[in-house]
Amino acid sequence: MKSPRVLLRVFAVALLGAAAISPALSAQMQPTTPRGADEGDGPHERLILRGATIIDGTGAPPMGPVDIVIEGDRIVQIQTVGYPGVPIDENRRPSGATKEIDLSGMYVMPGFVDMHAHTGGPGKASQAEYVYKLWMGHGITTSRGVGHGPMMWALGEKAAAERNEIVAPRMFTYARPGEAWDRGAVDSPEKAREWVQWAAQVEVDGAKIDGLKLGAMDPDIMAAVIDEGKKFGLGSVAHLGQMGVVRMTALDAAEVGLDMMTHYYGLMESMLTDYSVQDWPLDYNYQDEQHRFGNVGRLWNQAAEPGSEKWNDLIDRFLELGFGIDPTMTIYEASRDVMRSREADFHEEYTLPSQWDFYQPSRRAHGSYWFYWTSEDEYHWKRFFQKWMHFLNDYKNAGGRVTTGSDSGFIYKLYGFDYIRELELLREAGFHPVEVVRSATLFGAEELHDPKGASIDFGILRAGLKADLVVVDENPLQNLKVLYGNGAVKLNDETGETERVGGIKYTIKDGIVYDAQQLLADVREMVRRAKDARAISDGGGS
Repeated sequence: MKSPRVLLRVFAVALLGAAAISPALSAQMQPTTPRGADEGDGPHERLILRGATIIDGTGAPPMGPVDIVIEGDRIVQIQTVGYPGVPIDENRRPSGATKEIDLSGMYVMPGFVDMHAHTGGPGKASQAEYVYKLWMGHGITTSRGVGHGPMMWALGEKAAAERNEIVAPRMFTYARPGEAWDRGAVDSPEKAREWVQWAAQVEVDGAKIDGLKLGAMDPDIMAAVIDEGKKFGLGSVAHLGQMGVVRMTALDAAEVGLDMMTHYYGLMESMLTDYSVQDWPLDYNYQDEQHRFGNVGRLWNQAAEPGSEKWNDLIDRFLELGFGIDPTMTIYEASRDVMRSREADFHEEYTLPSQWDFYQPSRRAHGSYWFYWTSEDEYHWKRFFQKWMHFLNDYKNAGGRVTTGSDSGFIYKLYGFDYIRELELLREAGFHPVEVVRSATLFGAEELHDPKGASIDFGILRAGLKADLVVVDENPLQNLKVLYGNGAVKLNDETGETERVGGIKYTIKDGIVYDAQQLLADVREMVRRAKDARAISDGGGS
């Protein structure tokens, strides 16, 4: 819990920042709907979860049955209570519970960490509640916003989530240098250091550095942001977009101290073979998003091959520098198979009509680049994914840190659901299922705590850490699909009918037990109301 003085400082700066925001935007930047009295049970004086099998997040295999004791917001004991297939030894069971939940036959993991998140919309309260419940309904108990929304609004949401006043994950706020202050553009190393010092005062957690547009951050300014951030315990992550990657590849950024890259930008460019830049078509225009995304997929045959000297040297140097990779493969998956993403079976019940509109081909909406997407585009993206996945698996096997992020809200990708898809894509890349869980839990927690030089406070199942847990009644290592909000399709051999099994049963954050399926039912109702409202406004159309 922050001290009253810190909270007052954040609030005061937030007011100053809000004064510079347009009235229209300010009106939308309202706090999310407060947590209802019937939303979440706890925290409890002594909650005991009985008889579970745990997957602890470290990469260790499952173990059970165990009883997990939670007091307030902390795990205080994890006790083995017997062996599979034989009666539990009641003499070994912890006692004194003020609340018990029987989890016999169920699996418990640490809460998931989404390392690349946006809340969607310009800080709209209704949009935020929709997104948060999709996240929490899929076991996401920590979210790194890059950013969640306008910075000052996001800091307010972060504080409310920390106090559990809203149904939302724990939040880490990473902001773009220059965001929300009134001292001009961050256009020099000196200005960069000033912004970092100011951002640290209002408890921003790190810098999100973009290289997306004309005027992308110059290397000396980026280096100043990163260097000054380290003095104040701020992390750094970069989207090294095409307009800046020619001067700052992933290797260049790692050399000046960047903590982590997100997406893939700058990775292939760190090991190009025939040119020092991508072999762009000569009619390329970055402002045409089909040009932008279509040509990224064609990088696969312009970079070094797996196992080559340049490939292995890059892995070795990243390891020496302690460089992290948050690939967010899920947000680009539609590029290799747009039909799969467009026709996903959850859209009908869980995707707001306004979100669906945003996904449709548009010259103006970011990530809606399906102007004339071809089988050739998908071919190159499939080859790109193969090489990208190969690198991620090699890096993980060499000891590198690969985390899980979703970047949902674009490109037919939905909050929560497509975070789980990221887990499946890591499995496709060659990660063992327990390595997938480790990327989704421990590795994200370490990446968020390392800048402050702090030990993790969540991310694995251990006494003394935060009581952030995911409970599912099927084995997720055998089938990651059981983590989807609508479960996995399975034939019932007794009835001859198909049914859905799984779906996260409980998401526990700070010792508060949420019924994950009820959170998702709330989302379905939001979508139903939005569709009904649209039908009325359209005079009865769909």
